[in-house]
Amino acid sequence: MSTTLFISPGACAMASHVALLEAGIAHETQVVDLRKGEQRTPEYLAVNPAGSTPALKTDQGVITQNAAILAWAAQTRPDKNLAPVDDPFAFARFNAFNGWLASSLHPAFSKLLFSRPPLEGEAKDQAQEQLLAKLDLAEAHLIEGPWVFGETWTLSDGYLMVFERWGRQAGLLDKARFPKLNAHLDLVQTREAVATMLAAEGLSPV
Repeated sequence: MSTTLFISPGACAMASHVALLEAGIAHETQVVDLRKGEQRTPEYLAVNPAGSTPALKTDQGVITQNAAILAWAAQTRPDKNLAPVDDPFAFARFNAFNGWLASSLHPAFSKLLFSRPPLEGEAKDQAQEQLLAKLDLAEAHLIEGPWVFGETWTLSDGYLMVFERWGRQAGLLDKARFPKLNAHLDLVQTREAVATMLAAEGLSPV
């Protein structure tokens, strides 16, 4: 099996990068520099017409979206126990959590941190309030602890880590307000696959 993962260091594709490492799926990585606009080049648009990362090129074709790549990795290597693929209800919960990260938490972070031009004044305050409310939801109701689904690591933990890192780097992950999210991030960053991913992308734990 030949796979190539298209990433941008520090971006949300970290989740898929961790997934391939945890699954032990041999792959190459190819950097798409979002700051230089490389996601809009004809070469990359031929891979992913949506012009975003991640994209995973496999022998069967291209898979986009972290949630889909995580499910594919877990189902490709069920022996690694990276998601409850044999339990339809538990696997649905896994996919639902990843879908929430993709459709709710990620857009909230993007609006606050990556809007161009940057948000200012009341618009920025409102975006921050909306983001913190979503983090409150995760802290109070969505994280069972110590991992997302309790005692067992899944690939959802690597996906949540992306946003916890962004939150901590932006000074938004207050330790008093978000003790579970902070503890989760610290724990995830001890994983060997996460350390390997960070080193490969030229990053450090936060």
